[in-house]
Amino acid sequence: MARSLIIGAGGQLGTVLTQALRNIYGNDQVVRSDMRMLDNITGPFEVIDATDASRIEDVVKQYQIEEIYHLAAILSANGEKNPLGTWDINMKTLFNVLEVSRLNGVKKVFYPSSIAVFGSEVDQTNTPQASFLNPSTVYGISKAAGENWAQYYFQRYGLDVRSLRYPGVIGYQSLPGGGTTDYAVDIYHKAIEGENFSCFLEENTTLPMIYMDDAIRATIELMQAPKESIKTRTSYNLAGMSFSPAEIAASIQELYPDFKITYEPDFRQQIAASWPQSIDDSRAREDWGWQPAYDLKSMTADMIKNLKLQYSTAE
Repeated sequence: MARSLIIGAGGQLGTVLTQALRNIYGNDQVVRSDMRMLDNITGPFEVIDATDASRIEDVVKQYQIEEIYHLAAILSANGEKNPLGTWDINMKTLFNVLEVSRLNGVKKVFYPSSIAVFGSEVDQTNTPQASFLNPSTVYGISKAAGENWAQYYFQRYGLDVRSLRYPGVIGYQSLPGGGTTDYAVDIYHKAIEGENFSCFLEENTTLPMIYMDDAIRATIELMQAPKESIKTRTSYNLAGMSFSPAEIAASIQELYPDFKITYEPDFRQQIAASWPQSIDDSRAREDWGWQPAYDLKSMTADMIKNLKLQYSTAE
């Protein structure tokens, strides 16, 4: 018997979430899965292609899974290369998880949404929870649709689906994964390696971000909260900090004065320009006590400390 199944555990978020949950519940209580074998496997692991509902169901039954974290998706920038394929995969995998959970007595489902659900019709400063959603990418469209399906399954079937609208997630634990905010991960690697950084966004493009430690903690706190505390059944706004490429470069230059950044905006600039600059997450704070711990300065210090350790170990 295992408590949790993480689908898409090989990604940026899943790698860290797996270890955090195992630290809490025990190594054997968390089943890690991805669509292919991963390196350095420890603890329970299953190969799952999330487009195959029967495979998900087999694993749920085998381990008597109580909660599923559904992290598998094609992200914003990569999704624009194949819009229809992105829609098909993102929606089919969600439906498979929801149906398997409904039919097999899974108690909770976590569904990650994103600030990509917002578009040009929102107030871009302190974007409210209840904003009109007109996303500019197929990834955002699929996430907005998924939020409503999550609410539908809760209201129609009583399935306890919980969700967060993640801003850009920054962490040292994995490499960028194809998102529009991933420059804010790559830039630290370039600084540690002594290289200049070419940014695909304009220097003053301010976006909401969150440090990985805060994102993981928010996810676990949401899932551990009493059911009656969860009053938003689409997806909660979540915020950590907001900054531009110029501001993150300046924070790095405090530690690496010779670090240089140039700007070569590409198609991702148009995506970023449609997103909020800051997020109102007061509903999450009120309902289940959310509070971020990291700002830009403390995040930069922690990223550089941990990346220096990684690079020195690899040498």
